[in-house]
Amino acid sequence: MILSDGTIREMLAAGTLKIDPVTDEQIQPASVDVRLGNTFSVVEDSPTGIISLENEIRYKTITADTYLLLPGQFVLATTMEYFALPDDLTAFVEGRSSLGRMGLFIQNAGWVDPGFEGEITLELYNANRFAIELKAGRRVGQLVFAKMDKNAERPYRGKYQGQTGATGSRVYLDPEANT
Repeated sequence: MILSDGTIREMLAAGTLKIDPVTDEQIQPASVDVRLGNTFSVVEDSPTGIISLENEIRYKTITADTYLLLPGQFVLATTMEYFALPDDLTAFVEGRSSLGRMGLFIQNAGWVDPGFEGEITLELYNANRFAIELKAGRRVGQLVFAKMDKNAERPYRGKYQGQTGATGSRVYLDPEANT
């Protein structure tokens, strides 16, 4: 079941869903708008030119209110909002169609697990032939919340729990990375 604006407001008031900061204007009929934060991370150059799933990836992170995303460039960004989902609620991350029409692709693997807490790292890609100016505080997407039939038996407590800022890949921490 997708949560309505009324249910989202009730959960926020009761503290069972936490979004900070959030304004009433961000709450849409079946979603909550998310805004772009002010940290951006790009993969640092490596001597080999290869990214390995088994090794930690180094990122250069900057804090800025404006970021110029060049054509064909990929950058990690973050939401302004910090989320805490209960163990029976999941969310889908969707980009804004208005930005997609400019060639800005917004992802985060599209999914927020029940029990997740933290800012959401967004993967941004400029598919346009022009640079796109990104500004902190602008709406870039929305979260659509779905109620589960019962609490997750194993809610999320993984390697990104509590993340803040544009958080790089931690795939090297996967169990199969060390086998």
